[in-house]
Amino acid sequence: MSLPTARFGRVITAMVTPFDDSGALDLDAAANLAAWLVDNGSDGLVLAGTTGESPVLSDSEEVALAKAVRAAVDVPLLLGTGSNDTNYAVEATRRAAGLGVDGVLVVSPYYNRPPQSGLDHYFRSVAAATDLPVLLYDVPTRTGRKVATATMLRLAHEVDNIVGLKDAAGNPAETARLMRDAPDDFELYSGDDALTLPLLAIGAVGAVSVASHWAGRQIGEMIAAFLRGDHGEAIRINGGLIESYEFAGSDDAPNPMPSKAILRVLGIKVGNCRAPLSFAPDWLEPRAREVLSALA
Repeated sequence: MSLPTARFGRVITAMVTPFDDSGALDLDAAANLAAWLVDNGSDGLVLAGTTGESPVLSDSEEVALAKAVRAAVDVPLLLGTGSNDTNYAVEATRRAAGLGVDGVLVVSPYYNRPPQSGLDHYFRSVAAATDLPVLLYDVPTRTGRKVATATMLRLAHEVDNIVGLKDAAGNPAETARLMRDAPDDFELYSGDDALTLPLLAIGAVGAVSVASHWAGRQIGEMIAAFLRGDHGEAIRINGGLIESYEFAGSDDAPNPMPSKAILRVLGIKVGNCRAPLSFAPDWLEPRAREVLSALA
């Protein structure tokens, strides 16, 4: 049996955005981080996503970030271009075409909670603005609105360059219904590290991961084990990653605070988060050391 394709790779890291001590974008550090991630298990990268602190990046910073990382690594790059403003998302998606990225990751509109008809129009408008592949991103805990399965199926069947979904909806049973009825070449990526193994069981081809900042090789090994039919080994590896999944984000230390903390512990220059996420708790780096020790 042939393995499912994964046009952007099996392990795609939703990369943090490095800042210097003054809070300015650090392009040298971004290039170095991208190269380090690729050397440590990442098949592709997402830039300027939620983990990349997109809400606090300017348009010019996103352009500079994409260009710097493209020059540093030769792996698939996805640029986050979604917004709660359809016109803005369209312009950001048009701009992405000139940056050397391989696709765009488009989150559903957040906060304004549009109806399904509004979501349908939004995704079609964004996809029409580019020839690049479009990966939908459904994360209702952050956006306040679930993209209905019926809406996603219409888009998947009717819009040629909508090629897949990053699923962080937390409902594998519903996603199984989507995958049953989606086109054969529609690719599902886990958008929640803790649900990657369950989503592989219903057809996921890989993960857009946060924990892959420090556990990329292990996540890749888990996915490979599952896909070759060694489910016992996949379960074993997944069990060893549970502390990493739990560390990646919490109410007291939301994503991407923990990723930046653990990278600092590893000696990789990323700086702190920008406000309002800039106030990391004192216990975070000591806990990061414990998580890394548990992986060893």
